Amino acid sequence: MAKQKTAFVCNDCGSDYVKWQGQCSDCGAWNSLVEVRLGAAKGSGRAGGSAASRAGFAGALESAKVLADIDLEDLPRFSSGAGEFDRVLGGGLVPGSAILVGGNPGAGKSTLLLQTLCHLAASMEALYITGEESLQQVAMRAARLQLPTDRLRLMSETNVETIVAATEEFRPKVLVVDSIQVVHTPEITSAPGSVSQVRECASFLIRHAKQSGTVLFLVGHVTKDGSLAGPKVLEHMIDCSILLEGTEDTRFRTLRGQKNRFGAVNELGVFAMTDRGMREVKNPSAIFLDRDAQSASGSAVMAVWEGTRPLLVEIQALVDDSQLGNPRRVAVGLEQNRLAMLLAVLHRHGGLQVGDQDVFANVVGGVKVLETSADLALLAAIVSSFRDRPLPKDMVIFGEVGLSGEIRPVPSGQERLAEAAKHGFTRAIVPKGNAPRESIAGMQVQAVARLEEALAALD
Repeated sequence: MAKQKTAFVCNDCGSDYVKWQGQCSDCGAWNSLVEVRLGAAKGSGRAGGSAASRAGFAGALESAKVLADIDLEDLPRFSSGAGEFDRVLGGGLVPGSAILVGGNPGAGKSTLLLQTLCHLAASMEALYITGEESLQQVAMRAARLQLPTDRLRLMSETNVETIVAATEEFRPKVLVVDSIQVVHTPEITSAPGSVSQVRECASFLIRHAKQSGTVLFLVGHVTKDGSLAGPKVLEHMIDCSILLEGTEDTRFRTLRGQKNRFGAVNELGVFAMTDRGMREVKNPSAIFLDRDAQSASGSAVMAVWEGTRPLLVEIQALVDDSQLGNPRRVAVGLEQNRLAMLLAVLHRHGGLQVGDQDVFANVVGGVKVLETSADLALLAAIVSSFRDRPLPKDMVIFGEVGLSGEIRPVPSGQERLAEAAKHGFTRAIVPKGNAPRESIAGMQVQAVARLEEALAALD
């Protein structure tokens, strides 16, 4: 009997090694190598293998095409039934695409996909594969959400070969596998959820989806730090990776695109979790600007750019005397290191010393701001809290702050101002490079080039 061959694969980047080592040489991760059993090569002999290789080589030459001869006609997209979901996907579902949906437990991944498939099943064949729940549990959820259930096909299975056989029989246009961590193949002896099982099962399902033109949704678990569980190579295999974020203390959920071969990256969709399931929020700026009627210090409104649209978000800051030898710097929804850097710029070029103060910053609504246009609004909120002077409620602020105190322009400045004017804002502090060429009706725009000018405009 032939000896079973093994390899060691990095759980973060997917690199493989012939023997175990403490650190991955490619990505630098420690203790990320796991043992993977390799299947025996199939073939009756050396001669037969050579003949098969020659036949495969000849078939590959026939399938190769000249780049100029490839049809550039766009693939026909179709809607998922939710405008916010279509926005994150780049305009709709593309036949033959593989989409990975991740999120914390209880965020609403299964609910969102169940709603989507119940809607699509009215006009096309759809198949929902559940490996974590029974058929009765899924049916109870659909009944509680009052979803149409007369057309959707449901199946409880974890064997990837059985799943593919079912798709070949029903030929669905949309397939959901919930989740990829519980699916397994008998050809690999490791447990479901291991690196080898996730990689091989995902590869099998994605290859079938490409060949049949089926839209494939794979539900993925996340680790405690919020990243998708499983091998990193899984994110390279799929076409679109989206993450459903939300905390238990709010009913709003944000769907963010992290990778998309058919649309913009970092596109944001907003949903509200209700007793009837996930409901899309078509005007996210309105919910993030739900502020008290009375003005309070330490609050500012900024205009950030999420994917292909502007979004008005409130940012709050609290500056208080520190009782510790090392004052705290806490940022929620922002980058921690950037907060420390901006405080240094504020001291050097703004003349404001907060080295002995605790500084807390928070983006309201659970939104994570990834761009630098929030720099000026964050500093304005910090100054407002430190001086205990509320900012005008009708003022919007955005701009990037450089290390030398300059205010740098940000992309899509005109669209940000137009969104602010639509929501009733009458004043704006923006970088000089984003000053509008024509005046905006009902809005007074003050363009600044230095941090000193911006702080003077707040007085």
